[in-house]
Amino acid sequence: MIFTYRDDLDLEKIADSGQCFRWTMQDDGICRIIAGSELLHIRRKNVSQLEADCSQEKFEAFWSRYFDFQEKYGKIRKRIDPEQDPFLYQAALYGQGIRILRQDPWEMLISFIISQRKSIPAIRTAIENLCRAAGTVIETQTVTETVYAFPEPEQLAALTAQQLGECGLGYRTEYVRRAAKAAADGIIDFDRMQQMDDAALEQSLKCIYGVGTKVANCTELFGFHRLDSFPKDVWINRVLETEYPHGYPFAAYEPYNGVMQQYMFYYYRGQSGR
Repeated sequence: MIFTYRDDLDLEKIADSGQCFRWTMQDDGICRIIAGSELLHIRRKNVSQLEADCSQEKFEAFWSRYFDFQEKYGKIRKRIDPEQDPFLYQAALYGQGIRILRQDPWEMLISFIISQRKSIPAIRTAIENLCRAAGTVIETQTVTETVYAFPEPEQLAALTAQQLGECGLGYRTEYVRRAAKAAADGIIDFDRMQQMDDAALEQSLKCIYGVGTKVANCTELFGFHRLDSFPKDVWINRVLETEYPHGYPFAAYEPYNGVMQQYMFYYYRGQSGR
């Protein structure tokens, strides 16, 4: 199908923004996206149109929400005053096109547990290994390669510690094993978490073995779509130290501090040459 969309949407920038680990930009300009058990191939056709290999019904039922199309990111960027905050203004121009995807909380929890002290390519590899080890094959008529869904908690919990370790998880093996068992047993209740306010959600996530503040904040932002969550990693800490020595104005950007964090992360990482 072909659809028209004129708000911020840059597939390459989103793929490289550090929020999604199962996006692949292919040589022909097509972006392959695996989200849970869903598969999509999408490319930009022209300035205002994109082409995707799914029906309009499927796009409206799943992918429109996934891309967070109801939120206007152009309006969010206009909240930044170029005179009051020239750094963030420049970062937002550089990162224009990034959106906060509405991803599955379970997948994001495991993905960001794995992300601790790993580079983005290493995270992608470990997650793909995990999907191959425990995920269900996604049936498709258009792809010749075998594509795997992200494992359900029960599928992941069925793997042994050795099998998990062989996925390249390192010391995170036990974190993933325990999280999978807790989710499979209903101890981690994502439906209940969805009803919590931001502070309670963060505390609940930090009760999970192996989850600290950064992983909790990433899961809040990218899994529960709490757009005011502001994860801090080495890149963001450098931004805060160098660009905001007197303090970052969180109140000025509520409830979109997480969007601003993505602009900062993408810009600072890009300018440093990684």
